[in-house]
Amino acid sequence: MARLLGLDPGLQFTGWGLVEVDGNRLRHIGDGVIATVASESVPERLKMLHEALTKLMAELRPDEAAVEETYVNRNGAATLKLGYARGVALLAPALLGIPVAEYGAKTVKKAVVGSGNADKEQVQMMVRRLLPGCLIRRADAADALAVAICHAHHRATNNRVLAGTVMA
Repeated sequence: MARLLGLDPGLQFTGWGLVEVDGNRLRHIGDGVIATVASESVPERLKMLHEALTKLMAELRPDEAAVEETYVNRNGAATLKLGYARGVALLAPALLGIPVAEYGAKTVKKAVVGSGNADKEQVQMMVRRLLPGCLIRRADAADALAVAICHAHHRATNNRVLAGTVMA
């Protein structure tokens, strides 16, 4: 049995979702969103994100973590800020000795829905089906749960998780 933390990084909102996996069984443990204050400087917001993730992991005690890869858009400044938040999301568990995996959006969608071109509503519907009783209040949390589910599927078939490593 393992506890898997999925993270959907963002500078304003970082979604998180924790699932427990036992063989091919998944159980929803919790989910939510970490928000930073938009009026603060980027370094201060990154510090807030790191502190919140560290506190969350101390409470939830995940065995492994998985982070969604950055989606590159036309706004270079927004992409950079997303990259900063993603760096914190990768670093925070690694500093605690928690193995971290990375998955692209298409890989996550394919693992959860069966199609890499699924839309957000399809992903949310399948997350609810795969995790009965899960009440998703925010899209960021649903995306994080999808990342955790993806990791559960991939870790079972792909033995690349080594303590303290980051997988591509």
